[in-house]
Amino acid sequence: MGIFCDWKFYVIIYILLSALFNQSYKKTTNNMKNPGALTILIQLIAASFCIFLIPFFELKFPKDYKTYIFLLLAIIFYTLNNRLSTTSRSGVDASIYSVIKQLANVFMIFFGILIFKEKFMLNKFLGSFLIISSNVLVLYKKGKFVFNKYVLFGVIANVCMAIGMMIDVNYSLEFNLPIYVLAILIIPSIIIFLIERIKIKDIINEYKKNNRFNIFITSFLWCFMFILKIKAYQLGNITLVAPLTSLSVMLTVLFSYLFLGEKDNLKNKIIAGIMILIGIFLINI
Repeated sequence: MGIFCDWKFYVIIYILLSALFNQSYKKTTNNMKNPGALTILIQLIAASFCIFLIPFFELKFPKDYKTYIFLLLAIIFYTLNNRLSTTSRSGVDASIYSVIKQLANVFMIFFGILIFKEKFMLNKFLGSFLIISSNVLVLYKKGKFVFNKYVLFGVIANVCMAIGMMIDVNYSLEFNLPIYVLAILIIPSIIIFLIERIKIKDIINEYKKNNRFNIFITSFLWCFMFILKIKAYQLGNITLVAPLTSLSVMLTVLFSYLFLGEKDNLKNKIIAGIMILIGIFLINI
């Protein structure tokens, strides 16, 4: 088995795919007409990729019905995250969203202290402060603080992600991994479809009018990113995996500069990326 049992292998591939995902998702949102329909389209295609991976993992399901209840509850928050992130990504640079995304780590710490009464630790507080400061830094442009609805949606999306992760922690171990990822992709698609009253023709129009290559690449990366990150956490130690996966921020800044022409506020983005690395390291020591 060798390399496939090494958490470092999954982390390295995740970092690369995450940076590429941020680029392709941004390009896809540039051409969208209906954010809800696009979110559904990408998730359904991503779920279809998961189906092909099922035979490569142990086939198992939880026996405790409560596991499914908590999974469904977590999926509600994942749905909000997925939907809001699509709109947010359309209005901010890919590099900025990658920074905002790190707020999920901060929110998980706050929830742990407020809800689960975990002990306050100075290193976690300092790490959280650095991550929050990095967000302020990238939003400070030309002498003023830029905060709009796209940034707000990004923040709310990652609050929802943190809540979902708090509810859903460790349940992935009880599932066949591709089936687990398929569930947290396809069920949110159904929820968005019903609540927003998306029509099938809206989804078809997104497919026809958008760049199909970007759609399939984004979907492919979404599927594999989920699996790689979960597998890394299953095999490795969270104190090592979490700070290393945050390296995707720096790679996203570089890729965004090269492929998307995101040269604005570059110095602040690089500094913010370094602050995030230090912040997540402090949180996990």
